[in-house]
Amino acid sequence: MQDIDWTKIMVGEEKWGFLIEIAIRTILMYFIILIGLRLLGKRGVGQLSVFEMVVIISLGSAAGDPMFYKEIGLMVPIAIFAIIVGAYRLTTYLMAKSKRFDDLVEGQATYIIEKGMFSVNEFRKEALAQDEFFSELRQQGVSHLGQVETAILETSGCVSIFFFSDEEVQPGLPIMPKEFARASKMVDLDGLYACSFCGKVHHISKGQKTDCTSCKRDEWVKADDRPRIK
Repeated sequence: MQDIDWTKIMVGEEKWGFLIEIAIRTILMYFIILIGLRLLGKRGVGQLSVFEMVVIISLGSAAGDPMFYKEIGLMVPIAIFAIIVGAYRLTTYLMAKSKRFDDLVEGQATYIIEKGMFSVNEFRKEALAQDEFFSELRQQGVSHLGQVETAILETSGCVSIFFFSDEEVQPGLPIMPKEFARASKMVDLDGLYACSFCGKVHHISKGQKTDCTSCKRDEWVKADDRPRIK
């Protein structure tokens, strides 16, 4: 224990006085970050697109090193901030002028569910697992797809859901974990069953092996037609 240099453990190779410099650097960078974010606009974190998240991460990366590396002067991050904010302003200007450029940078909103069924081709394009998407729906009060008229995956990553009225709810694929786990290729009773992959509903007879006419899959879950609990 006598050989342990606690000063080196606590402050490294620098002197204690360097902590004062770190404090000053951190306070200055704090205000520089605030100014940079203020110039970017007032959108909340949940509203940020992938493009804007990249800008925020870049600003954070530029802000970190000058706080504790004395070799890096504060003019370096200020210059980086000015370039990033300028590039952001130029990009948003071009996005406002060109729909094609806007789609290239931000992407497009994707219709994931239409009329109670998955838009299979669109869903396959997105890096979105079925379980993850079901979890998002359940958090918004959905128990089966027949309650959903349209679900749109926004460019921000949020899901916008538009519901059928209670009178318009149709049989659909249950997304509650216990019910969905009962999916099988052979059914025990005659009735309406939903394809476990795309949600299309078919009438299937007991013991009948059926392929979905929409996606050609052959696994089924008993369709649910309960209205949404508000």
